[in-house]
Amino acid sequence: MEFRMEYDTMGKVAVPAHCLWGAQTQRSLQNFSIGEEKMPHSLIEAFTVLKRACASANLSLNRLDETHMKLIQRVCDEILAGTLSDEFPLSVWQTGSGTQTNMNLNEVIANRGNQLAAESLLHPNDHVNLSQSSNDTFPTAMHVAAVTEIQHHLLPALEEMSDVLIRLETENQDVLKTGRTHLQDAVPITFGQEVSGWRSMIDHAKAMIIQSMDGLYELALGGTAVGTGLNSPPGFSDAVTSEISIFTGLPFRSSPNKFHALTAKDAMVFSHGALKALAANLMKIANDVRWLASGPRCGLGEIFIPENEPGSSIMPGKVNPTQCEAVTMVAVQVMANDTAISLAASQGNFQLNVFMPVCAYNFLQSVRLLTDVMLSFTRRCLSGIRPNQNKMAENLKRSLMTVTALTPYVGYENGAKIAKKAFAENISLKEAAMDLHLFTEEEFDRAFRPEEMV
Repeated sequence: MEFRMEYDTMGKVAVPAHCLWGAQTQRSLQNFSIGEEKMPHSLIEAFTVLKRACASANLSLNRLDETHMKLIQRVCDEILAGTLSDEFPLSVWQTGSGTQTNMNLNEVIANRGNQLAAESLLHPNDHVNLSQSSNDTFPTAMHVAAVTEIQHHLLPALEEMSDVLIRLETENQDVLKTGRTHLQDAVPITFGQEVSGWRSMIDHAKAMIIQSMDGLYELALGGTAVGTGLNSPPGFSDAVTSEISIFTGLPFRSSPNKFHALTAKDAMVFSHGALKALAANLMKIANDVRWLASGPRCGLGEIFIPENEPGSSIMPGKVNPTQCEAVTMVAVQVMANDTAISLAASQGNFQLNVFMPVCAYNFLQSVRLLTDVMLSFTRRCLSGIRPNQNKMAENLKRSLMTVTALTPYVGYENGAKIAKKAFAENISLKEAAMDLHLFTEEEFDRAFRPEEMV
């Protein structure tokens, strides 16, 4: 491999000749060979949008000339088009401020810009990082990436799932089945009513996520190193925020207190709490689906789910609820990520939080995992659910808790006697009620109407 020499304030560093990054990126690669987790692509994109907006703001405030601005933006557009994706190789496990990722962007933009210009016009610090600090750019990129991923990926996945559940709810609004509480038989419901509970969980989670995004719209840019805004011209923060809002179509605003914006990550904690609530709801829905589909002969067997792949390497013909299992595993990971983000946010010592890369990584992983698993679950499981009406009717007929319909006529205690006798002697509620001389056959038939219990 051929190398070229790059320089920073610590001296010279050998960098692979074909790479666009510079000395500080190379030092990070050498000093932080930790794990396999790389900075998320969505964070790099958000950083690129930020650098593009900073160049425009610096031009408008007479800090940068048009030639430099256009060159920076031209490279940013290449990055956003995906043509330079291999130039961002840094580990999540680096400096807690994300300085090396900020410099990775600065170096790639400067070196690629100089290639395009065929002369040395751009300096990574003096031009690309002008009016900025890693301490305010990284938290800004975190928020931009979080909001963008939620808006463009997670919310559409939630809407698609909700639409499928609305269809299932409507199609099964008159299909009677046994309700269950405490994993025990309860009074009847319709399958449509059961599905409506799932649908409402998704809709409520979506509303909570949207509400939680308000704090993420606040951007730290303009605080520079410690929140004072040193070396950032007046109006820079508002100018950059406006550019980012125009470019993304999202209502970002400048944080009114940059000291808070640099050291606190409470907005990430709050928003991820809504993601955790979604994960909890998805866990419940997936568990319900796999319980209801359990069998096919020795379980509840009240619904049919799509058969996507063989379920066993040893048991021929076995099919498992694999989509449900994927959902529940993702839910566990999101809940674990929530703990990591909460702990990371608690470490804002003095003027800077230095757990930002792990906070960003876990947040963005949660958004992407939830998005992907909801789309998979919706398309490969929920959309193909069919009620097993024969099994539902059989279970409803055998349920003892339909005795609740009789208590207005004979009271709670006599109702309990009917249910216990039916269970002990393995006979129907009707037979038990008649044996106890609490109902005649005609009286029982008039009183016992499960379809009216829903």
